[in-house]
Amino acid sequence: MPELPEVQALTDYLRERTDGLAVTAVELGSISVLKTFNPPPQAFAGLPVSGVSRHGKFVDLEAEGLHLVFHLARAGWLRWSDAMPTTMLRPGKSPIALRVRFSDGSGFDLTEAGTKKRLAAYLVTDPQQVPGIASLGPDPLADDFSLERFAELLRGRRTQIKGLLRDQSVLAGVGNAYSDEILHAAKLSPFALAASLDAEQVEHLYAALQQTLREAVAAASGKPAKELKDAKRAGMRVHGRAGAACPVCGDTVREVSFADSALQYCPTCQTGGKPLADRRMSRLLK
Repeated sequence: MPELPEVQALTDYLRERTDGLAVTAVELGSISVLKTFNPPPQAFAGLPVSGVSRHGKFVDLEAEGLHLVFHLARAGWLRWSDAMPTTMLRPGKSPIALRVRFSDGSGFDLTEAGTKKRLAAYLVTDPQQVPGIASLGPDPLADDFSLERFAELLRGRRTQIKGLLRDQSVLAGVGNAYSDEILHAAKLSPFALAASLDAEQVEHLYAALQQTLREAVAAASGKPAKELKDAKRAGMRVHGRAGAACPVCGDTVREVSFADSALQYCPTCQTGGKPLADRRMSRLLK
């Protein structure tokens, strides 16, 4: 799933590519991808692009007060083309969920792999009309997101820190991959309770959050959409690297599996050398 750094890179890429252009068409390859019905897609046609921005993991393409907002979910992606096909997109005839065309012949497709269709698009007059945006917590890279504000978010929460970092209503933009990376950099167990962290641990976690995301944003910046997935994987220290050596201490990176996801961590760096129980494997061995 693309997270804050990749979504920021996509946002910057689209902003640069669409500067001075107008939208000529929004075409649906999947009726279910569009979660709103008013205004209709045709209302976007002919409007000049005003800007492109990010809200958490949402991309917001604005054209004269109308907003095409989309969330790529777990298996969605954006595919840019400098010269779009001239044939109109037909619903149900391709893996493309949505197509946007611009006045110079360029455009992009939103695609989604797999059978679970969670990619979502919205046409709204205000991004706050999108439920997922209205419920977002603060952006961790916002200028006003201070250590004090972060500490206040954690205070009193009897929630595992891994889940808290991923909770979009608490913090916008961090997902499974970068929460693993942040906790590794902070040398914290993913199962540590937020409320149990002392002031020094909170400070280290805040610094790890900032550094990890800012470095990832910088690494993704300027890359075309087709290169972002590989760049993300290449930058991971523990996430997706179970069985490999930790680049910090050399211990073996371990994994805890869940029903539809998994986390990775280094025992030496994060849990005092103690492996965490893999709950899925434990059930299988009973």
